[in-house]
Amino acid sequence: MKLQRTLAAVAISLAAFTSIASASSMSGMSGDMMSHGKLLPNVTMSPSRFSGPGVYTGAPALPVTLSMIVAGGGPAHFNSLTLVKRLAGAKTGAEVASLNKKFGAAKVGTFLKVFNFVVADALKIVTEKHVTLPKVPSPNPNDGKALAGALWAAGQTGRGFNVEVLLDRAVSHPIHVQVMKDIDAKFGIAADADYHAVLTQAMHDLAAVYHFNAMGRSSSM
Repeated sequence: MKLQRTLAAVAISLAAFTSIASASSMSGMSGDMMSHGKLLPNVTMSPSRFSGPGVYTGAPALPVTLSMIVAGGGPAHFNSLTLVKRLAGAKTGAEVASLNKKFGAAKVGTFLKVFNFVVADALKIVTEKHVTLPKVPSPNPNDGKALAGALWAAGQTGRGFNVEVLLDRAVSHPIHVQVMKDIDAKFGIAADADYHAVLTQAMHDLAAVYHFNAMGRSSSM
């Protein structure tokens, strides 16, 4: 029963990204990978596993990554549901039906489990590689809108948003690739693909709700 209640809460909270943002977010998704703007530094159109061309080869944006982890409860207690509530804020409850309808409660629940694993696994790899995390997160992890904007900006290629680039910028491309291999080993490749798909949808929905431009700043409504 506890697991069922948790999965129900997961489905409700993650689905909350969508009903307000659905039309505008999906139109943005269709245009992202078709535009032909100038690529941002260290972004290439090399193929990725799940999200079309887009790879970031530069240094990770660790202050943003740390902010995300702290917003989700911190390294020892990270919970993706906690992060979702921080990012969506008061808009969470209004967004329930669409994401759950699009992906199904089971996939949404798996997404949350995989997300928790991703953070734990990335922290494990970072520790093994002696990567020093910054002491101060940026933006403020208590500011869900600012953090959502920073994550949206981190996924930009110069030609739109790509979740693979977001994950590359979060931890570096090599660590992102290793984490995906670890996801495949623990959950299977289908769960890995679903993780990328749900995260893509969630980010587009947040961007539409907050009217983010490519810099992660709210544009005029």
